[in-house]
Amino acid sequence: MLVIKRDGSEVSFNQQKIIDAICKAMDRTEKQIDLDIAKRIADKVTHKISKFEKIDIEHIQDEVQSALMNSSRKDAAEEYIGYREIRTLKRRERGSLDKKVQGLLDLTNEEVLKENSNKDGATIPTQRDLLAGIMAKDFAQTYMIPKRVVEAHNQGHLHFHDQDYSPYFPIYNCMLIDLKGMLENGFKLGNAQIETPKSITTATAITAQIIAQVASHIYGGNTINEIDIILAPYVTHSFKKHYRNGLEWLYTIDSSMIDTLDISYDNQELHAEYPRCFDYAKKLTEKETFDAFQSLEYEINTLVSANGQTPFSTFGFGRGTSWAERQIQIAILKNRIRGLGKDGKTPVFPKLIFGMEEGVNLKPDDPNYDIKKLALTCSTLRMYPDIISVPKVKEITGSFKFPMGCRSFLGVHEENGQAIHDGRFNMGVVTANLPRIAIRAQGSEEEFYTLLDELLDTCKEGLMYRVQRLKGVKAKVAPILYMEGAAGSRLQPEDTIDHLLENGRASISLGYIGIHETILALYGQHMFDDTTLRQKGLDIVKYMSARTEQWKIETGYGFSLYSTPAESLCYRFCKLDEEQFGVIDGITDKGYYTNSFHLDVNKKVTPFEKISFEKEYPQHANGGFITYCEFDSLVKNPEALEAVWDFAYENVPYFGTNTPTDKCLECGFEGEFEATNTGFECPNCGNRNPKTSSVIRRCCGYLSEPSQRPFNAGKQKEVISRVKHM
Repeated sequence: MLVIKRDGSEVSFNQQKIIDAICKAMDRTEKQIDLDIAKRIADKVTHKISKFEKIDIEHIQDEVQSALMNSSRKDAAEEYIGYREIRTLKRRERGSLDKKVQGLLDLTNEEVLKENSNKDGATIPTQRDLLAGIMAKDFAQTYMIPKRVVEAHNQGHLHFHDQDYSPYFPIYNCMLIDLKGMLENGFKLGNAQIETPKSITTATAITAQIIAQVASHIYGGNTINEIDIILAPYVTHSFKKHYRNGLEWLYTIDSSMIDTLDISYDNQELHAEYPRCFDYAKKLTEKETFDAFQSLEYEINTLVSANGQTPFSTFGFGRGTSWAERQIQIAILKNRIRGLGKDGKTPVFPKLIFGMEEGVNLKPDDPNYDIKKLALTCSTLRMYPDIISVPKVKEITGSFKFPMGCRSFLGVHEENGQAIHDGRFNMGVVTANLPRIAIRAQGSEEEFYTLLDELLDTCKEGLMYRVQRLKGVKAKVAPILYMEGAAGSRLQPEDTIDHLLENGRASISLGYIGIHETILALYGQHMFDDTTLRQKGLDIVKYMSARTEQWKIETGYGFSLYSTPAESLCYRFCKLDEEQFGVIDGITDKGYYTNSFHLDVNKKVTPFEKISFEKEYPQHANGGFITYCEFDSLVKNPEALEAVWDFAYENVPYFGTNTPTDKCLECGFEGEFEATNTGFECPNCGNRNPKTSSVIRRCCGYLSEPSQRPFNAGKQKEVISRVKHM
């Protein structure tokens, strides 16, 4: 008798293989292997199929399964059935895996190639990373992530983010780099021991190297928290260096005499004695600072991390009021206004966030109001900086800090009586598909919350798996993070990182998407014009926030609610729901779901109305949030933008400005390209060539250049649907 295998080949029947399979099933139970029962079942199955000349392997396995179920070893039958299901799933996934790999090789798999708009899927380094990611996802889903979580992810109930990196590798999401500690205490990078810099030029060069190394060891964004304050001492070093040179060259003072002088920017008595030296040092330091940050911006935009993309870097600044701190703020903004290269293209990275605070830069009589005006000019031209309301962030998150990456915020964590921010990180995200729950609930609020509870339990299981994957990890796996200070620690190679995860030092985030579609699906109406429905949307977020607080108490880990950016997820969830539930007006028919708690992107309102609509959400989703508005060009009307910024300062913690920054290199047009289903087009000359155009859009929290690296179909449809808030 011949057995037909699944690949179509034929082999001779071997009864021993049945016995071996039954014994393996018995071995996976808590009972002993019973060889006699295995042989009797094998004899029975062999006798039953002996009439066939050829038989399919699935038929044989069905007979074994049936015989086991009718035997005294039903426990072994359950194990046998479970193993068959796993192998069937694995074979099905393997077929899908082959298609994904082939789609990557021939550049036809848009789901893979356009998952991240800041990765160029046509280049070898990125393709290598994408290929590794496909394999890692497959392995993680088959052997690592809990089965219930995998099933929920693949069905579209939730999204276990970044499976191409985590949990396959024990790495985390985004972080605030402890740049201050690294520069002050020195660190080792590769084969070089880096000492404390003696100039702003050296400090920014080292900063670029730190960012590159950190970005290659995590999979999310990294932020330099208050970079103006951290790097100000190195501006002072440069000032003193230039001052010393001036004393030697302009006044021919002996170096031993110079060593006795108190050289500082604020020493007016010294400057009065050597006025030419002061002017000389001041001008040279200002130029050096500008040049240093120009180099840093170029470094970041030309770097490619180990995962094939530009480091997702953010600079938070604006609160420093000393001369050195102000010079850094001015250098950052003027370099961004200048743009990159001879064409002055808008840089995508680093993301810039300007901290606004009364008494610092909010009003005309504040010491840094002039820098706020410069920031406004920069935003009208380059979209960045976004702004942070210092008092609102303190109110909502418990202390002031800039976000990790684009929008992830840390809560309060104290060590030795002091609040610690730098060196902390986020362990990852699992996002709930809220519109799907609302569709399934069929108008029943009670059923919605019942289904939500079930889903949140699965989300928690996925999040706890993320935590467990990091527990026990040794410092030596990522020296730049754990041994050299980026994560705020100087551990020994064999030390574990467990204490960096505990007591809320690291965050772990429950994400969500599509409040707008959820309310529409559940109640049949849009929420903007109905105060009752507005409250319903807020109640859902409050409910999820309360669950994360409960998890935090139960586990001791820093659970928080996170308003997911949903770059590719806005498309994936909507596409899966359309396949399962059909085309639903206003929900699955658009091709995308709305980002987190945001107002529907095609709702025509003023910026003040949009801010007012969204302002209550961040205090409940305090693990991650941002509000943004769309504008026509404000280059000639920065006063209008200032009015919006000031309103946002009073109402929301974090606000972004979307203004036209596109540029056609063929006809010279500057403004906004037309978004179409197939890309972007210059409205002046019709240019669609990515080589001669620069199109910048806010994809989520970060900016992207979709003319070079196109969005996925859903995100492109969302961009097309956006209206101006005027």
